[in-house]
Amino acid sequence: MKIAILGSGLMGAKLGTLWGQCGHDVTFAYSRSPAKLERLARESGGAHGTVAEAVAGAGAILLAVHWSRIEDVLAQAGDMAGQVVINCCVPLDESNTDIVVGMTTSGAEELARMRPRARWVATLNTSPSESFAPVFARKHLDPSPHLLIYGDDPEAKEIAGDLVREIGFEPLEAGGLRTARFVEPFAMVTAELAYNQPGGAALTYRFDKLRD
Repeated sequence: MKIAILGSGLMGAKLGTLWGQCGHDVTFAYSRSPAKLERLARESGGAHGTVAEAVAGAGAILLAVHWSRIEDVLAQAGDMAGQVVINCCVPLDESNTDIVVGMTTSGAEELARMRPRARWVATLNTSPSESFAPVFARKHLDPSPHLLIYGDDPEAKEIAGDLVREIGFEPLEAGGLRTARFVEPFAMVTAELAYNQPGGAALTYRFDKLRD
């Protein structure tokens, strides 16, 4: 599958590299540093280019930019009509300390309003990027850690869920895109646990229902 990686920060760089290792045709785009895009493409066996080039013909698009850059990257991406767009953005202010959208809406819902013809699904934002490589290295071990996945397009969620499984996580169905109103604050809880509490940043989680 051709996957467009819009954003070359921690999330985009690590996910694109892992999906490249899984055999996907990964194209990196949108960075202040062209050299970084070139390096990521080389290390993943993929390509790099403009946002428009990356999005063209992509079977899935990963949106992994800071909230302050959303309007710019969407302008370059076009309407993405009919394309599966996987959102891992949390709508944070410039200091990355406060959520700027909620509780009667969410970042994910606002993105869907900005590009209503795209097929939106949200996931990957409730476990820090530091967890991806160790989970990938252990992906054949059970049980797999969960990642919440939510959206209103069942087929888009299936495609995103398969990509989540490929890097070693188990996608946990969490309802429609409206769930983002509660997941995005939860993502801040996982960030607190990962970065401000002892034990390191490679945080994962798993929810289990207890049965008699």
